[in-house]
Amino acid sequence: MTVPARVTFLGTGTSHGVPMIACDCAVCRSADPRDTRLRTSIYVDVPDRQRILVDTSPDLRQQAIRHRITRVDAVIYTHSHADHILGLDELRRFNAVQRAAVQCYATPATWDHIRRTFYYVFDTTPRLGGGIPQLSSHDIDGPFVLGGVRVVPIPLWHGKMPVLGFRFGRFAYLTDCNRLDDAAWPLLDGVDTLVVDALRDRPHPTHFSVTEALGVIEKVAPRRAFLVHMTHDLEHEATSARLPPGVDLAYDGLVLDVDVDVE
Repeated sequence: MTVPARVTFLGTGTSHGVPMIACDCAVCRSADPRDTRLRTSIYVDVPDRQRILVDTSPDLRQQAIRHRITRVDAVIYTHSHADHILGLDELRRFNAVQRAAVQCYATPATWDHIRRTFYYVFDTTPRLGGGIPQLSSHDIDGPFVLGGVRVVPIPLWHGKMPVLGFRFGRFAYLTDCNRLDDAAWPLLDGVDTLVVDALRDRPHPTHFSVTEALGVIEKVAPRRAFLVHMTHDLEHEATSARLPPGVDLAYDGLVLDVDVDVE
């Protein structure tokens, strides 16, 4: 069974964000709000069931305030790079509001990096002053269910690093990748809305270029697709004008209505 859900793009930028520090390029100086990109993350709101955050970016506090996010039932992590995990400490506020631990899901390798980065959350050493996020950690080793919402991990490659995308019903989210694992393609059959990493026009060793991302979109053949995790090399209006029909640049604050699978 499928039910309607709403996906909000909290951030669509690369690890530096846009504008970048100490940059005076046209995109970093742009007055178009779609050229301002916080670090990449999405929020999946399935009414009366589950509110899911994909990654905790360093901009999570700002993103939550801007989009009036008042609840996070679960966090699922794509991988452990800094721009996708460093907002973890901000989950303390959701602990206070919800009076409960936040359920968090990642691969064992990602948990290993998170536990080392946020040692004070996991080492059980008593500390004076300052709150500690209360998390309930779970390993991702296949499809799983959050509050009745079915989540299918999609195996990807971020250079030589294995990472995950996620499919929620007819919506799939593939950030930070430059190759799909062979096992990923059948998992994308029937996707209606596809989000794909597209760092810039020039090739990159760990991210898809725009042309490469369009090749993935052509193969999956969704009804609509969006590019994400862009650098300041891609100006929103000019880039959008040259994309094929049905493909658009995502931007911070973009909201999509999608259908997700529930059990």
